Amino acid sequence: MDFDPVFLSRLQFAWVIGWHILLPAFTVGAAAFIAVLEGYNLATGRDVYLRVSMFWTRIFSIAFGMGVVTGVVMPFQLGTNWSRYSDATANVLSPLFAYEGLTAFFLEAAFLGVLLFGRKLVPRWAHFVAALVVAMGTLFSSFWILSANSLMQTPAGYEIVDGRFFPTDWLQVIFNPSFPSRQAHTVVAFFITTGFVVLGVGAYLLRREKFAEEGRTMLSMTLWLLTALVPLQIFLGDHHGLNTLEHQPAKLAAIEVRWETGRNVPLTLFAIPDEKTESNHAAIEIPGLGSLILTHKLDGEIKGLKDFPADQRPPVAIPFFAFRIMVGCAMLMLGIVLLGGWLRWRRRLTDTPLFLLLCQIATPIGFVAVIAGWAVTEVGRQPWTVYGLLRTAASVSPSLTGRDVAISLLAYMAVYLFMYPTGLFLMLRIVRAGPMPAAEGDATIEAGRPQAPVLAGAGVSGGSEP
Repeated sequence: MDFDPVFLSRLQFAWVIGWHILLPAFTVGAAAFIAVLEGYNLATGRDVYLRVSMFWTRIFSIAFGMGVVTGVVMPFQLGTNWSRYSDATANVLSPLFAYEGLTAFFLEAAFLGVLLFGRKLVPRWAHFVAALVVAMGTLFSSFWILSANSLMQTPAGYEIVDGRFFPTDWLQVIFNPSFPSRQAHTVVAFFITTGFVVLGVGAYLLRREKFAEEGRTMLSMTLWLLTALVPLQIFLGDHHGLNTLEHQPAKLAAIEVRWETGRNVPLTLFAIPDEKTESNHAAIEIPGLGSLILTHKLDGEIKGLKDFPADQRPPVAIPFFAFRIMVGCAMLMLGIVLLGGWLRWRRRLTDTPLFLLLCQIATPIGFVAVIAGWAVTEVGRQPWTVYGLLRTAASVSPSLTGRDVAISLLAYMAVYLFMYPTGLFLMLRIVRAGPMPAAEGDATIEAGRPQAPVLAGAGVSGGSEP
């Protein structure tokens, strides 16, 4: 059987990054939430913030560990599967990945140890600082990774010499045209994703009628945050759309399944795109609204896919449907936030069973939106790895065979289908057990020594034989 190494390499990278992105989508927001809880505990002295922080730190540690393992796999693939891409872009992208390791990974690794194991070894203020630095490290990580990804979408600050990219202006490389809007949109999406996880867990604890104080704290704090972030995210998404209209018009045409260039175009709510006939079937449209939303002008022009050569168009169906899934999730999130605000005003936020059940059901909604948004961004960039400059088909390793990729893909699938359910099971066990009392969170440690000798009770004295 003849396997296409380009297709299988794309499928393998999609599999790996699709699973990996679920972890930073949670850990970036979770680290910030833990830092806020530690700060509240330090400022107020209330044990409830400490208990909630310890609870989420345990869950965060599992997700962070899984994220490190799956994150290492992606640059490994750049060498095994995408060596021509790596060779062409190394002078520009490698420093960005290196900065991510230097400013984020090492920072997180150093202070994560203090966060996880240093509660009884350092002053409370130092433990808060450790939590704050870990949160900053996750943000630094997203900064550099999203800068590199944005450079692939909207390359800037480079010159091409003998088929290789060389930097000419590092500020333009880092702060390329799509980076600011993509950074804001993605990080807020991560915060919202974590927010709905915390909201769902808080609702679960309240429905069980155990750990009520912790559940109320999670629910109330997170709902205030989501009340601000969900509307902000809709605004940021609109801004990012304007950026896409300017710099990646073919991607926007695919998102909207717009075949013909036109003004005062309708907004397509649903359609079945047909790339062979370059038309849509069963289309449901709202006249004129497309130009208004996409360009902020009633007669704004939207380029159609027919304006681009057929071999330079992205696939249509995936960006089209993924974008509508993402927007649908955003509307559901907004509805939950507005309902929660109304119930808070009526003083029924934590004792309305149907709302608590709704929050629990909505726990994974942020992950769905993140995966859908990632599909829009990356599939919409095709057929390029570096937009308009380096094609995906020209980026794969030259000596790679389809059989090699098929074997490694099956291996990745087996490992991930074991690792992720196991990690989820461990996190769900922590959720089911609930927050532990603050006094039982850590063994008492003095002067950096364990509470008891390793062989306590074994009758072993200092000078005895083993």
